[in-house]
Amino acid sequence: MKYKYNNFYEMIVENEKKYKNSPAYFIDNKKVTWGEFKKLVDTFSKALHLMGIKKGDKIPIFVTNSLEFIIAMQAIQKIGAVAVPINTFLKEEEVAFILNDIDAKLLIASKKLQNNIKNIREKTNVEKIIWEGDIEEIDENNISFNEMISKFDSHEVSQTPKLDDLAFIIYTSGTTGKPKGAMLTYKNIFSNIVGINEITNITKKDRFIAYLPMFHSFTLTVNLLLPMYSASAVVIIKSIMPFSNIIKQTLLKRVTIFTGVPDVYSALSRAKLPFYFHWFHKVRFFISGAAPLPAEVLNKFSKKFKKSKLLEGYGLSECSPVVAVNRAELQKPGSVGPAIPGVEVKIVNDDLEEVPIGEEGEIIVKGDNVMRGYYNREDATKETIINGWLLTGDIGKLDEDGYLYILDRKKDLIISKGVNIYPREIEEVCLKYPGIKECAVVGMKDEKLGEIPIAFVELEDDAKVNEIEIKNFLKKHLANYKVPKHIYFVENLPKNATGKVLKRKLREKIDEYVKEGRNKKN
Repeated sequence: MKYKYNNFYEMIVENEKKYKNSPAYFIDNKKVTWGEFKKLVDTFSKALHLMGIKKGDKIPIFVTNSLEFIIAMQAIQKIGAVAVPINTFLKEEEVAFILNDIDAKLLIASKKLQNNIKNIREKTNVEKIIWEGDIEEIDENNISFNEMISKFDSHEVSQTPKLDDLAFIIYTSGTTGKPKGAMLTYKNIFSNIVGINEITNITKKDRFIAYLPMFHSFTLTVNLLLPMYSASAVVIIKSIMPFSNIIKQTLLKRVTIFTGVPDVYSALSRAKLPFYFHWFHKVRFFISGAAPLPAEVLNKFSKKFKKSKLLEGYGLSECSPVVAVNRAELQKPGSVGPAIPGVEVKIVNDDLEEVPIGEEGEIIVKGDNVMRGYYNREDATKETIINGWLLTGDIGKLDEDGYLYILDRKKDLIISKGVNIYPREIEEVCLKYPGIKECAVVGMKDEKLGEIPIAFVELEDDAKVNEIEIKNFLKKHLANYKVPKHIYFVENLPKNATGKVLKRKLREKIDEYVKEGRNKKN
């Protein structure tokens, strides 16, 4: 695959030349043009350069959704350093682990997250912090982001990054242990951008909305860098709450590309939106990523939003992150679509042998989107990338058209008396029962069967549902061995920042629920 650019800064330069006075970003009531944005990036990169930041340095960004996040990301990369976005929901110990892993001396952080990193200097080698937001105590080690921008003019690039240079280190969510940093090059990201653009035909006339956390690889690639490639404007939303503001901005700013996670589309499929929203919105694609989209949610959403397409994608941080996306011209319920252009997908058995079409196995991926490897984790890299193929740890199957179906995470697989049980299959059926808002199924050890399925259910407001009713419903649609032996009702399922259910935490709760003899009837 051929690439038009070698790095992200080249996109900014071209957009500034062609569309200097056109909007690049909308935030609050402000508009930032491509000309203004380039100047901000140039100014901040000069400040970093004068601080001694050089090519190859790893610079962590612990910043909430803002224009400053994007400026910092681009300025870091302009001088050949590596941006390390950090999950803003992490606590101090978790942030410290990442900072120590990359041996960070400088941190860019939001003032509103100050309480999350009160003692970060004592736990890491960080010497200086550049604060986004209003900060009272300014000294040589606590620097104001805004002041840095106001002090300098511009900075000429002395050594621009190359296509194979490292652009990001994205740390995985760490749901099964310490997080690992996926090393992504400019080529990795551009392969995603070019592939997605070929499918969706994004143009300068399109407008994106960015309300999902910017630290996530899905947001970085699809919401921030893809629109930069096509010179499309982005509407920046600082917080997902109130959600009504996202709907309002989608309408007022004439958003055409709306990305979200399954939770968002589940909420939209149930929400009572103003009638005029359906008449006047300009959204041509709703794109879902970061977690599996239940078929029931897709069906409800499609009936409600008839003039737009909801395209589900599949990916992981290690793949920059997109692997497959449904096509507008042919959508198959339950499928995440075929691989994007330039990417290969295979289904293999435990011996890494390809299985016949329609048979289930582990999904493996090959292409320019596959990461260089895990930072400081050579052994983990060798276990994950074999002969250029990335082992995803996900179970799936391909049909005769090359459409991919995700069955489950390999590690979430439940084996009962030697028979494979896929939690997602049970969850899909469970969500069809009236009153059930969300469901997560995990395995519990059992002396006779090895493992048995257990369900955790979150109900709609005021719904009156009990365990027996749900089980009777499931028995009509599933083999008896797939029906959860216990169903527990919870107020909220534990999730990470992107809406993915943390099944590890649910497994930890099983013993607690069993010991308490908790009443499972609602």
